[in-house]
Amino acid sequence: MTIIETFAAYAADRGASADAPEVIHHAKRAVVDWYAALIPGAVEAPATLLEQALPDDLDRSGARLALGRSATARTAALINGTAAHTVEVDDIYKHAIYHPGAPTIAAALAAGQQRQVSGMAFLRAVITGYEVSTRIGAAMGRTHYRYWHNTGTVGTFGAAAAAAAILELDATRTAHALATCATFAAGLQQAFRMDSMSKPLHSGRAAEGGLLAALAAEAGVTGSLDVVDGEAGLGRAMSDGPDWPAAAATLGREYNITQMTFKNHACCGHTFAAIDGALVLQREHRFTVDEIESVCVATYRPALEVAGNRNPRTAAEARFSLPYVMASALIHGSVRLAAFTPQRLADPAIRALMSRIELQVDPRLDAAFPGQRAARVTVRTRDGRELEYLQPNRKGDPEEPLSDADLNDKFLELASPVLGTPAATDLLQRLWQLDSAASLP
Repeated sequence: MTIIETFAAYAADRGASADAPEVIHHAKRAVVDWYAALIPGAVEAPATLLEQALPDDLDRSGARLALGRSATARTAALINGTAAHTVEVDDIYKHAIYHPGAPTIAAALAAGQQRQVSGMAFLRAVITGYEVSTRIGAAMGRTHYRYWHNTGTVGTFGAAAAAAAILELDATRTAHALATCATFAAGLQQAFRMDSMSKPLHSGRAAEGGLLAALAAEAGVTGSLDVVDGEAGLGRAMSDGPDWPAAAATLGREYNITQMTFKNHACCGHTFAAIDGALVLQREHRFTVDEIESVCVATYRPALEVAGNRNPRTAAEARFSLPYVMASALIHGSVRLAAFTPQRLADPAIRALMSRIELQVDPRLDAAFPGQRAARVTVRTRDGRELEYLQPNRKGDPEEPLSDADLNDKFLELASPVLGTPAATDLLQRLWQLDSAASLP
């Protein structure tokens, strides 16, 4: 069997999609967190611009956008998948350097609304998409992440596997869905090294592409079953020769969806350990911003490659600027959506502190990436103190998880300004009850 056939056999065996209460609960956590990212992103560009660009696909058919507007399934997957990745608060599977929720859940929801499936069928599909795609992403590894945006590439598999589960495809057709989506996989790192809207579009296109691959397979479209592990396949073209048998070894026994990182800051996840470490130092030593002589952040290399922008001009650039989010956190105590308003971007106090922040690669922390996301923060004060703290993980990682109550607070903080508190609270309650729901929100 090719690796695609192995994953397809798992995905098609919906009884193996984990009815264990713990796994179902983690799937609900992922869905709650996805909606927390979706709703604020739905009222921002590029999602709002996509609605303008695709009027013929809206106000008809059975799927829905975040705020209830009807849409074709493919367009709902595209726009919702984009929206869920826009404000940078969506989940992470750190070993795959990948945001699985944005594309996977967008495709599952669009297909599930179109086919009018139950909440439990939807949750099982989400689990299937997470389990297949996170293993592919982890196998592709750090070498893939050098040039490719994993949420655009690997996310296509999550969307295809989840959609195939909703459509109840057999193993053969699921394999062809995964084979077809492999050749759709795209998304370049360079696309978000400067101001652009491309990064969230990667997620939306992955959701749409995966759903299209599943619908095509349902109709009989075939793909090359060795497109992932073949001589000129995805593994060799986009990585350094992944160990595919190892990637599938724990399928059906261990569930990666139980090991998600849920974001505690509204910016690039590579900055989180440094933010957390800086806030610990400030809390423990009670220094003011005016007392800071300099700050040194030593962390893993990709954090600086992706988030090393020293002069961000826009909100999109600022979310990928470690100096900016560090300065914002030290001055305001957090990095929420308010950190990226025009007023904050132009704040002279933030800019002044940014100039005193130094970035370095720590070889030991770099060697531990991607399995560990750590940062060492050193603050030197004007009175001669040198304060150092090693933040070994990020708050929100499986080692320091957000509780259900934390996720509720995050959801209400992000969704209430858009929906209103009563509607947001009602939706939150419905999401926690998905496993007993006859239909989807």
